[in-house]
Amino acid sequence: MEEINVILPDGSVKKVPAGTTVEELARSIGPGLARDAVAARFDGRLIGLNEPLNHGGHITILTFDDPEGREVYRHSAAHVMASAVKRLYPDARLGIGPAIEDGFYYDFEIDEPLTPDHLERIEETMREIVEEDIPFECMPLEQDEALDLFAELDEQYKQELIREMEEQGVTAYRHGEFVDLCRGPHLPSTGRLRAFKLLSVAGAYWRGDEGRPQLQRIYGTAFDSQAALDAHLERLEQARKRDHRRVGKTLDLYSIHEEGGPGLIYWHPKGSVVRGEIEDFWRVAHRDRGYDIVYSPHIAKKDLWATSGHLDTFQDSMFGAMEVDGVEYILKPMNCPFHILMYKESTRSYRDLPMRWAEMGTVYRYERSGALHGLLRVRGFTQDDAHIFCRPDQVEDEVIEVVRLAQYMLSVFGYTDYEIVLSVHDELQPDKYIGTPETWQEAEAKLARSLDRMGLAYETDVGEAKFYGPAIDIKMLDALGRAWQGPTIQLDFNLPERFDLEYAGEDGQIHRPVMIHRTVLGSMERFFGGLIEHYGGAFPTWLAPVQVVVIPITDDHLEYARDIQRDYRAHGIRVEVDDRNEKVGYKIRNAEVEKVPHMLVVGDREVEAETVSVRSRGHGERGNMDYRDFQSEVLEEIENRTG
Repeated sequence: MEEINVILPDGSVKKVPAGTTVEELARSIGPGLARDAVAARFDGRLIGLNEPLNHGGHITILTFDDPEGREVYRHSAAHVMASAVKRLYPDARLGIGPAIEDGFYYDFEIDEPLTPDHLERIEETMREIVEEDIPFECMPLEQDEALDLFAELDEQYKQELIREMEEQGVTAYRHGEFVDLCRGPHLPSTGRLRAFKLLSVAGAYWRGDEGRPQLQRIYGTAFDSQAALDAHLERLEQARKRDHRRVGKTLDLYSIHEEGGPGLIYWHPKGSVVRGEIEDFWRVAHRDRGYDIVYSPHIAKKDLWATSGHLDTFQDSMFGAMEVDGVEYILKPMNCPFHILMYKESTRSYRDLPMRWAEMGTVYRYERSGALHGLLRVRGFTQDDAHIFCRPDQVEDEVIEVVRLAQYMLSVFGYTDYEIVLSVHDELQPDKYIGTPETWQEAEAKLARSLDRMGLAYETDVGEAKFYGPAIDIKMLDALGRAWQGPTIQLDFNLPERFDLEYAGEDGQIHRPVMIHRTVLGSMERFFGGLIEHYGGAFPTWLAPVQVVVIPITDDHLEYARDIQRDYRAHGIRVEVDDRNEKVGYKIRNAEVEKVPHMLVVGDREVEAETVSVRSRGHGERGNMDYRDFQSEVLEEIENRTG
């Protein structure tokens, strides 16, 4: 029998008979790998475990620990879920069902609205299908064959997808009576699915188009062990408790009103306190680093957005034009053209550069209503924007200083871990970008060298650059290990060209400056939403809307409580007195729910000795203290941004 040479990831060569399946190869390497194998990548192609190897090549056997392995595993789970739905609801029509981060979903057209009770029935049917251990079978089809098959199955959405495949080969996968359009691969059989859970159901328009039918989307997750699934579900429960929409309502931080328009945030007094503290800190940090603060309008003539390139590349995210005195204006989606106009106001010299202009600028971008999500996806938001106009030889040093500023800002807000991504352009999709290939190569090289000089690890993400330039994107990891988009640093050689920006060089000649677009927090709305979830609403003392609450035991102690309040407020501490006619225990529990850092209970003994009985969040009862000594402690927490 012919033997072939299979090259393993470590470079070693394994001889196996031609026709050996990936699963057989895994078994020959070791029982642990055979148990954990999910799929494989062979000569760059993703294949299933039951696929035979008919020629030699490079192979990597994938497990659930590999991103591609998880995708195969969870996509198989999506097929099992879809087959369970079809068993229970034979007239249901299939949409799409991809694997996503941490799980999968599938869209269905079902006449009956699905509820959590329905999910339990579907999940039970999934277990039956897993118990039956039905093989997944690949079915290569011609386009006409596929159309006939899915017409017979009355799957109109699948037929629409097939018609768009332009005569190329079509594959479907079958397990038992269930057939689905799919590139694959899948697990060898349904019995390989070890642990799964259906999580929720939501509405979703077909192809994301609000003009198309609304389907029902079932979300689920799957893991390779029950222990891993249980740990994930516990994380989800913790995330639910920290959900900024839930916590924001409990703490009365912000609201959204359909009457005023979706995706627009109303900042309540307590939320405004937190935002104000963030913005004050931001301004000081920027002025200390040589930034000037500017302000710009909310609208501009349509022609400005044509010059900037936004009309060509960003129009779908812009609100429509309004007419003023016969001229069309557009709400600004970005601040950069405004800063450019201010730069052009005067003749600039090489001695003026770098110029660092920062703005808390409110912008407006259209998001589909189905994509809106609390503070995280909105239509109007304030961005801690800044633009640095500099010489080409200053770029790397400026980028490094921005990264250092971002690191400092994140550390102050309690983010100690983060991931860095270098987002570059995709050479295969040149129409997505403005500028020449040479300009893009130079810009990307400068960002990479800046990170290398700092010794920072980063990943490169092809195709994720902005339309005008590459970017360094920093993702903050919160208390639950989730990544949040935060600082971004974008290098732009293109807008200076489009707006004909100039400066007089040391050589007496006219030169083109480079622009660095950057935020170190992102939008205030998204950052605040993430901050709520990072702290679970229990903000450190310097950020807390109410830093101290004084609780008099009876009305006889109210005057002393108000004296403390006046004294503390005079020193800049945000303090309230709970003067309600309620029991002390109730008031303490209420302050705990509102996540106030410190509670001061005062009664006869405290009035007599000019002390306070201190209860601090996370520490419980701390005993009696002189109220002035405790005031100093709180002021120290505020100054050091701790607590």
